[in-house]
Amino acid sequence: MKINFRKKKKIILISIIVILILVGLFNIFKPLPIGVSSSGEIFKVPNDSVTFISDLTFFDNTIDDRIMEQGIFDEVFAMIKNAEKYILIDMFLFNDFQGKENVSFRKLSSELTEILIQKKIDNPEINIIFITDPINSIYGYFENQNINKLLDVNIQVVNTNLKKLRDSNPLYSSIYRPFLQFLPVGLIKLPNPFTNDGSKVSLKAYFTLLNFKANHRKIIVTDYIDINGDLKMSSLVTSANPHDGSSAHSNVAIKINDYIWKDILKSEYAVIDFSDYAILHPDYKLYKDEEGDVEVQILTEKKIQTSLLNSINKTESGDSIDVMMFYLSDREVVKSLKMAQARGVNVKVILDPNKDAFGRKKNGVPNVAVAREFKKNSNDFQLRWCNTHGEQCHSKLIIISRNDFEEMFIGSANLTKRNIGDYNLETNIKISGKGVSAIKDAKEYFNLAWSDESEKYTTGYDFYKDESLWKYLQYRVMEKTGLSSF
Repeated sequence: MKINFRKKKKIILISIIVILILVGLFNIFKPLPIGVSSSGEIFKVPNDSVTFISDLTFFDNTIDDRIMEQGIFDEVFAMIKNAEKYILIDMFLFNDFQGKENVSFRKLSSELTEILIQKKIDNPEINIIFITDPINSIYGYFENQNINKLLDVNIQVVNTNLKKLRDSNPLYSSIYRPFLQFLPVGLIKLPNPFTNDGSKVSLKAYFTLLNFKANHRKIIVTDYIDINGDLKMSSLVTSANPHDGSSAHSNVAIKINDYIWKDILKSEYAVIDFSDYAILHPDYKLYKDEEGDVEVQILTEKKIQTSLLNSINKTESGDSIDVMMFYLSDREVVKSLKMAQARGVNVKVILDPNKDAFGRKKNGVPNVAVAREFKKNSNDFQLRWCNTHGEQCHSKLIIISRNDFEEMFIGSANLTKRNIGDYNLETNIKISGKGVSAIKDAKEYFNLAWSDESEKYTTGYDFYKDESLWKYLQYRVMEKTGLSSF
């Protein structure tokens, strides 16, 4: 009997392990929902249809205070106010959580809520769609009052069905999917992980959170009447969130007034469809577009990585690559930047030091480890840190210049496996051409931060350098396995 019992235990244990492996493998490689991971059509639009917008935060020693120069959500709010028939918004963070911070610079979540409500009151027939990530209701275990207010005035709210996406943290998710999500622990309460106000959420919320999955997109599409009286569409893609705790971050955005809205809506309705909502498209025939010489293209998920690597790998000696990034850890991108620098390309990288997260201190991984690798590869590698003071350098911007032809990648995606490996939902825009005003403005934004002898915006590599082998190994393991929040 003892032998049989031991055999049964062994069979049960092996069966559980096999189940976990199969669940993990399937959810890493399972087919993506239709419309996810796409490269849009390359549209040609007028130069003045494309606008670069930024938020820049810095500490001014002359007045001993933090200064915020913001334009992104001012533009978002103007787009909403000018809309005629249609508004679609997809935003990752939409809440008033502030972590351990006691104050926020700006209550962006309630500002956005009130402007949308007022628009719906003023124009009851307008079609407003708000897509967001379930993190804002802590996966259904917290009442998000801003979302409730939108629903109260019949604004359509779509909570993204993250279970349809691939698992970026398979060592955990393979246990969560068949076992943890079904445990009867709903009555066990723990402190809200995103705020310091004493509120509590179910243990089940923590179980879901540790999957590290997100609809990380940040988009708004609205219509408007132009100076000629034509009804047109305008799209804005950004790295900024309408989130109180993020309201002091530095960010970037691109606004485009023609054509590309069609592909952006196609990618957004893909999310609506796989999240099982039935929402009508706008009448495309109502809208007029203009042609020009600037190429614009939407890239989502892994297609961002594919296009970016293709552009980096085409660079030659004398070309330049400027990168400003909150997280940079994707191995293919890291290797391509190292090889470009070795070819004589003028590579400049500005990174967030990854030390601040809403009042909590971080250890600098992954960026300090990647910076270490760049410098170990070549001591001449040009790298600076954003000189942050509690806020984050949250921009996601890459500019590639080859002679007089330039390309810019801008949007929601950090350069990490989770962001550009077909796991998170992400949207970037690629802009290409000669003499593109928006790229010129973006380069001025980058150069202002780079050429900063006063260290108001950025500081040198030595200021935040960390040569720790342990942190480098930590980064490599986290990036490979997905056991991380980046």
